[in-house]
Amino acid sequence: MKSAFYLLIFMVIVSSCQTSKKVFAEKRDYSFLTDSLKVESQLEKYKLPGVSLVVFENYKIVYSNQVGVKSMNSKEKLDVNTAFSTASITKPITALLCHILEEKGFINLDEPIDKYLKRWHLPKSKFTENNSPTWKQFFNHTSGTNQGGFSDYYEGDVIPTIKQSLLGQIPRYDKEIEFLFTPGTNFEYSGGGYVIVQMALEDTLNKSIAELAQEHLFSPLGLTNTTMIQPNEKGFPTNVASVHDKDGKVIKTGLPITPQIGASGVWSTPTDLAKLSIEIQNALRNKNNKVISHQVAKKVTEVTALKNAVGGWGYGWQKSVAYNNYDWFTCNGSNTGVGGSIFATMENGNGFVILANGEKPNRIPVMNEARIKLLTLMNWNKKISNEDIQELPLSLKKQLIGTYNDFLYGQGAETKIVEKNNRLYVESLFLGYFKGKNENELQYLKNGTFKIVDYPNVLKFDFSNGKVNSVILTRDSMKTEVQITKK
Repeated sequence: MKSAFYLLIFMVIVSSCQTSKKVFAEKRDYSFLTDSLKVESQLEKYKLPGVSLVVFENYKIVYSNQVGVKSMNSKEKLDVNTAFSTASITKPITALLCHILEEKGFINLDEPIDKYLKRWHLPKSKFTENNSPTWKQFFNHTSGTNQGGFSDYYEGDVIPTIKQSLLGQIPRYDKEIEFLFTPGTNFEYSGGGYVIVQMALEDTLNKSIAELAQEHLFSPLGLTNTTMIQPNEKGFPTNVASVHDKDGKVIKTGLPITPQIGASGVWSTPTDLAKLSIEIQNALRNKNNKVISHQVAKKVTEVTALKNAVGGWGYGWQKSVAYNNYDWFTCNGSNTGVGGSIFATMENGNGFVILANGEKPNRIPVMNEARIKLLTLMNWNKKISNEDIQELPLSLKKQLIGTYNDFLYGQGAETKIVEKNNRLYVESLFLGYFKGKNENELQYLKNGTFKIVDYPNVLKFDFSNGKVNSVILTRDSMKTEVQITKK
């Protein structure tokens, strides 16, 4: 009886401790971020009209801050419900919508997309004669189509149809969209590919992509400030941020109209985009997800393109970084006078969303500073074992040191392997951009491969004739060989 009593007391104490921990976690004060980020002074320094930022941790939004104004004309302050044009952040949302519709039986994403088109059909090409591209190849930019991005339109402009867009009857393009390589064999970022996806959805389901997104994604998730409706259409929200040029002046009406909705037509808030990210994160762990299934979340966030794909790409999501040993799904959006980013971990429910209503020279320094500080201040560090790391032989070390082509991301910048304190580090413009400094150690693994801190792919160098000739990048089941040129 006495032992049972002590057991009961012990359980009460444990329960009390757990409750205390829970309360403590819930009461954590995130106001230190406001003091550390110093967003207001950043806006003044770079003449940026406004920034909206949300941070989430452990699958919950824990911090929100809106600084600046919706429009320099009205000086009306941003608030948590102010929606921004999100530009290419639309692309993973479009891909996600299509996967949800497939799961409901409306479409088959492994089938050739041309089967679903009615208003227009894919142009004939030697690259597609025996290999008609599927929906999925448009999501990860491996379909082979060109048309990277598009011009904005405003009230009073003649707004083209998406058919005219694909025919090249728009600014930037004077000929029909075309194929540059055999689908599935390479990577080419293509906004035009997402216009084809938009047309296929609308032709097949006889609804606008805005209606489909609202019905199957935005409303079910409670994203009340997110829409694909455009400023020239009924139902467009009134609480929105205007776009601004580099001098901080409102561009025309301040409200860009995007006919290529599937590529860049979403308007949203950091709060709603954080909710969407958290839903994906919950779906990945198959817990507390309400709209997105575990299977769909895995499909849209896995790496499906590696060759020339900026370090890795999923279905709309970029998979190029591994900051603090986490696998991240990310997306950047950039239109004239507006842009932003989503960064979200595949595990543990951490991340942030930032949107700003200024031109690149104004917003990018502010966003970069916020990102670098957040990734440091939030201390999201995933512990991993270093048992697989071994000492690098001196002969290999000497062969590796040097300046090379961009074998990590294929973006044309130099990549350097340097020695510091008897260790090797990789210096890359992209890695430096993400971290804010180049301190990415090159580590030699016991199986003869290499890994770079904060870089997601495993590397296997070819050391023939006493020099490095190529490297095989590996990510999960995907591999690609990159030729190395030493400068």
